[in-house]
Amino acid sequence: MDANGEFDVNSLSQRDKQELQQFIQNETQKSKLQQSVHNLTDICWTKCVTGSIKSGKLDKSEESCARNCVDRFLDANFLVIKQLEGMRGQ
Repeated sequence: MDANGEFDVNSLSQRDKQELQQFIQNETQKSKLQQSVHNLTDICWTKCVTGSIKSGKLDKSEESCARNCVDRFLDANFLVIKQLEGMRGQ
């Protein structure tokens, strides 16, 4: 760190730069996954939970709806990923 409390990345060794880059990539992926989970929760909650929750649990129809919502979301994501990988391979 310099006198201003700033860090000069150029002072890192090549190995340290690679580790920092890998760390940043990992944190970015974790953030994207958390955002996807948040979006999925919001979508499926809005779609499936129609009343108030009094017992601390979803009723059977809400639970089934939420499970199906998550499954369809994952199916759609896997299909998109597969298509993109296929396009990349061409």
